[in-house]
Amino acid sequence: MALHPFFETMMASFAAAGRPALSAGTPQQGRALVASGRAALGPGAEIGSVRDLALPTRTGAVPARLLLPKAAPAGLVVYFHGGGWVLGELDDYEVLARRLVALSGCAVLLPDYRLAPEYPFPAGLDDCEDALIFATTSIAELAGARVPLIVAGDSAGANLGTVAARRLRGRAEFALQLLLYPVTDSDFERPSYRAHGEGLPLTRQDMLWFFDHYAPRERHDDPDIAPMRASDLSGLPPAVIVTAEYDVLRDEGEAYAQKLAAAGVPASHRCAAGLPHGFARLHNHVEAVDAEIRTVAASIVAACRQAGA
Repeated sequence: MALHPFFETMMASFAAAGRPALSAGTPQQGRALVASGRAALGPGAEIGSVRDLALPTRTGAVPARLLLPKAAPAGLVVYFHGGGWVLGELDDYEVLARRLVALSGCAVLLPDYRLAPEYPFPAGLDDCEDALIFATTSIAELAGARVPLIVAGDSAGANLGTVAARRLRGRAEFALQLLLYPVTDSDFERPSYRAHGEGLPLTRQDMLWFFDHYAPRERHDDPDIAPMRASDLSGLPPAVIVTAEYDVLRDEGEAYAQKLAAAGVPASHRCAAGLPHGFARLHNHVEAVDAEIRTVAASIVAACRQAGA
């Protein structure tokens, strides 16, 4: 399928305006670039409540935001935002989190894990692991009852979520891992990298820039950075993996779903036709995107029901 017209127009307008690539400047400039588009995401769904809190970690605490539905939560989703381990903050993801709350009836916890290069690998991963431990031990306090727990995220956040879940294997139980266009490998020569490496929201150069800020190159094949490289993926939570057709990460996301399934993990994969990397936050503007978010929310609902059966 051709790239959705909304994204064709968006990329053309970026080019006409001389908008730099995410990797064209410093991390601080990249963060400002992401933040500058926050208002354009549109309004967030009306939900029950939102409150900020501090999540205890092995090095102190990190900020987090807890979003609750109007009714008693059916589950708790711990959602790790994307941004290549370098970009992104809570305000960039609240609109998406609100949509997930409204559609799934679950509470959503957004941890503000530490970012590279100020805090390189494994600082952010440690924070995400600690956030999941906190959610596991405090779920009744956070959600009002012992509801099912789901680990979720997009892009680098999905990477952090699945790696943290593997590191907690046998110590924490998750009803589902929901991974939107995840980073799962450090192979920049896959066909999707060659086909979609330029002229889209995420480029091959962006990914190299993200990896180099996150960890030294000799560490890029570490299974805690590239989970495809893990020797044993058995015993991980059931997975729903959504990739984007026009994304350098498409092939590795599909390959990760296949490797999970080969390890005995129930895993489904869906490629979002006509959409690029990072589409999820634009659900207010593109019906095809909102359809994907509705399908994702239905997967969350189904996992919570099955866990509670």
